[in-house]
Amino acid sequence: MVPAFLILFGAFETLQTDLFPDKKFLLLPPMNFTIQVTGLAQVLLHWEPNPDQDQKNINLKYHVKINASQEEDYETRNTQSKCETTLHQGFSARVRTILWRDSSFLASSWVSAERKSPPGSPGTSIVNLTCTTNTAAGNYTNLKLYQVSLHCTWLAGKDAPEDTQYFLYYRYGAWTEECREYNKDTLNRNTACWFPRTFIHSKARGRLAVHVNGSSKHATIKPFDQLFDIQAIDQPNPPMNVTAETEGSHLSIQWEKPVSAFPSHCFEYEVKIYNTNGYYQVEKTTTSTFISTTDGVSKYSIQVRATVSPQCRAMGLWSKWSQPIHVGNEQQPMSEWLLITLTATLCFVSLISLLLCRIYRLWPKLFPPVPAPKSSIKDLIVATNWEKAGPNETEIEAISYIEEPAFEILESSAF
Repeated sequence: MVPAFLILFGAFETLQTDLFPDKKFLLLPPMNFTIQVTGLAQVLLHWEPNPDQDQKNINLKYHVKINASQEEDYETRNTQSKCETTLHQGFSARVRTILWRDSSFLASSWVSAERKSPPGSPGTSIVNLTCTTNTAAGNYTNLKLYQVSLHCTWLAGKDAPEDTQYFLYYRYGAWTEECREYNKDTLNRNTACWFPRTFIHSKARGRLAVHVNGSSKHATIKPFDQLFDIQAIDQPNPPMNVTAETEGSHLSIQWEKPVSAFPSHCFEYEVKIYNTNGYYQVEKTTTSTFISTTDGVSKYSIQVRATVSPQCRAMGLWSKWSQPIHVGNEQQPMSEWLLITLTATLCFVSLISLLLCRIYRLWPKLFPPVPAPKSSIKDLIVATNWEKAGPNETEIEAISYIEEPAFEILESSAF
């Protein structure tokens, strides 16, 4: 019994040694590690197993580290790996052979490869690149399809010559397309691009690669790459057919979901209600109806916007607000109406009265002139005589009053 046990134990140890090498087992690094650019912001890493590595009954893996704008660190059993990353600042990566044995970890030395940044003068590449996608509906062969548009904007580099011209390309999956519709700045440089239709799917996931290069007679323009999460830059359309009605102080609002490949339950909404008196209300809802109360006397403006719910995809952008609709009547308080009415009535009655008096000459009859008192005394005439004195004398003002009686009676002729 004992010899048989020893034989089985020895066979087990031999098998374990074949399957799991001991800690002194030497792992060799991969060979012929290369980096190949296969598309916009896309590279292929490729390497080969070391031919001197004993791979008998050994489950080898590879550890990859990428040094770029966003570092990546992962393990793979393959001898090649695709990577999406920006390349305008250069790119480098390294790989090594690894082996897990129970709780022990064995690793070879690293093998590195590098791709230098493309040439270009500092400060000439674009800045502030932003992109958004939007969905539009179209009918083709009786099937309802949704075309996705792309709009990107940017600013020229601060050191870019005035004759610089920029050109934009995008890549989604295996598709690459060049922009053909640009907007320009005051120096006639391309600073915005519009793709009415793209190869992007309306429910797309993954990342969008955008590449902008340029040309100038006075400098080498440095290119620029950027990766966008499709779900993060997708902007839904505004809700459709927004309607509202009031009944007393009861306000009811309805709308339809935006034009989109997503079903109705995938949307969240914001409702904005406001008026000229300073009232402002914004409420969120997951349904296509909203009920509120008003003061019953004001005129209100209503707008609605939408976003795709996290239940259906990662949270993205809000749509633009729908066109405002107006409900209610702008009414003045009763006291103000009474004052306005009274003032208007008084003005009207006064105007009519004046017209009647003028037409029928009633004013002299209603208000006859007051007779002036008769006077038998003539007005005094004041005469002022000026006598100028000599140079050393004071001026003397002589005032004489001459009275002329109305009736002169002479009773005596003797003087």
